[in-house]
Parts: sequence; C-alpha cells; structure tokens
Amino acid sequence: MSMSTPARRVPIEPQSVDAPLTVSAVFLVLAVVDTPEALAAARDAVSRVPDVLKNVAFRDLGASLSCTVAIGDAVWEGVMRTPKPSELRPFQPVVGAVHTAPATAGDILLHIRADRRDLCFELERQLLDVFGSAVTVVDETVGFRSFDVRDLLGFVDGTANPVGQALAESTLVADEDPDAAGGSYVVVQKYLHPLGAWAALTTEQQEAVMGRTKSDNIELDDADEGQKSHKTLATIVDDQGEHDILRDNMPFGSPASGQFGTYFIGYARHLWVIERMLQRMFLGDPPGLHDRLLDFSTATTGTVFFAPSAAALDALAGIAGGAGS
Repeated sequence: MSMSTPARRVPIEPQSVDAPLTVSAVFLVLAVVDTPEALAAARDAVSRVPDVLKNVAFRDLGASLSCTVAIGDAVWEGVMRTPKPSELRPFQPVVGAVHTAPATAGDILLHIRADRRDLCFELERQLLDVFGSAVTVVDETVGFRSFDVRDLLGFVDGTANPVGQALAESTLVADEDPDAAGGSYVVVQKYLHPLGAWAALTTEQQEAVMGRTKSDNIELDDADEGQKSHKTLATIVDDQGEHDILRDNMPFGSPASGQFGTYFIGYARHLWVIERMLQRMFLGDPPGLHDRLLDFSTATTGTVFFAPSAAALDALAGIAGGAGS
C-alpha cells in the first residue's frame, strides 16, 4: 500500500464558491443604511438568502442557480456577530503612474449565477424584497457568457483557474484562521474597454499584451526582462510556489450606449494574493512598466468582501431575530 500526504480538508461546508460557470450572472453590491434597525434587518436578510435560493432554484434544478453572499469590512461584526476574518479590510487603492485601481463603496455582495437569465432575475427580485429599505443598491451589473468563455476583447478568460483539490486549497480559508474556516475573500472590480482602440491593434500586438494566442489560447513564453504580459503580471509566485485564485469574470455592456466591459470577481484563500496581483498590474514589475491591458481596461470600482461558510450562515439564522445593537 502506497503512502501519501493526507489531503487538506476544510471541515466546514463552504458556500457555492466553486459553482460551475454559467451563461448568466448578476453582481449586486449593496450598502447597509446607517441605523441599528437597518443593520438588524440586513442581518436577518443575509440569514434568509439560502432559503430564498432554494425556493427559486427548485423551479429548474438543472439550471445551476447559485448565490454567494459576502460581507464587507465595515458591517462584518454587526451582521455576522463573529470575529472579523484576519485579512478582511477595505479595498486598498493602487495608484500607478498611469492607471489607478479605485476603491468604491459596498457592504454586501450578492453573486447570483445560473444558466437561465429569468432565474437570476427572479432570485435578485426576491432577495431585494427581503433586504427592503435596510439597503441601497450601489451597483447592479448583469453579466453574460460570451461564446466559448471569451471576454469582449476576444480572449478566453479564466484559463488559469485552479481545479480539483487545488480549487479548495486556493479559495477556502482553513486552520490558519479557524473562525473564518470554509470562507473565502472576494474582490470585485468593474473594467470598461474602449473596443475601438483595442481593435486597432494587430492580433499579434493583442497577443503580446495578453500573453496568450487569441484563436487557440496557447500560453506564450514569458519575457526574460522588461515589459511583461498580463498573464505574467497576474501570476503570483513566491518561495511557497504559485498562489492561485478563482475567477468567475463575466462580460457586460450595451452596444446602444457604447459601454463594454469585464466584471472581475476573484475568490481567494488569502486576500494578499489579489492585492499583490493588482500592485503588479497597476504599478508594474519592474515598477513603471504597468500591465498594458490597463491601456484598454479602465477600472471603475473596487471592493473587498468575505463570503462566510454555509455553516456560518446557518448559525446566523439562529440569532438574526435579535436586537440591532
């Protein structure tokens, strides 16, 4: 019998962070009204998300409907009534010589996914009814799956996502923070693309920016020095090896209004991995050589949340009816 290292386990059931890629999504960022009553109502609404999800999902069990709810730094303790995850903090703006990753408001994130747009719509409608006047909508973005998982720049998105055992290891907090075990840090950013300027590049120039071929998604060799591709700058490697995150980015936009973009959403076991990724992109590595993709992708939002485990949401349901203090 062969001997092997036991697989790392997260003993607490997570939310559906690893839900399958779907054809439709809604990214809903909410702000909790600054009153004790609103905070108590938001706590109750968060605890009810799993039950509302079940009721809507039952209409088509094959449509892969899911909803991940995540909480921001400012309201974590008031909503969850548990110690704050050790790395949870507001989004840290990254100001480069040319481009900036701004920080924007947001207390609660609802990441709704399904293979049917109508199910996403219905779940969003019911959840907003549950939250009621306790929250205001900061941002609502409706995403769609484009062709063979491509962004609006024409490249396959999410190729580097971890799979198998590496998925849990890359996305779920474990014994390093027992109170937050089974949860995941979530970073969201909205990027807008000037498609005309991008289209003016040759395919070879676009591929050099991305670090992959456009037609068949083959990884290109890294630059030995000087300007690095997006693929290289977004890859975090240190003495412990490569640190992956899970992306479920979606295109969004409106041809009629001339708006075209990518909604970035990254789930990670450690927030610092995404923070370092953004520093490399916006500041450059070496400094001054920023990610050239940013010349065609303007960040307009930036917010950090933490998605607690499914068990933490279950426990919240038992205290959600309490006072708002």
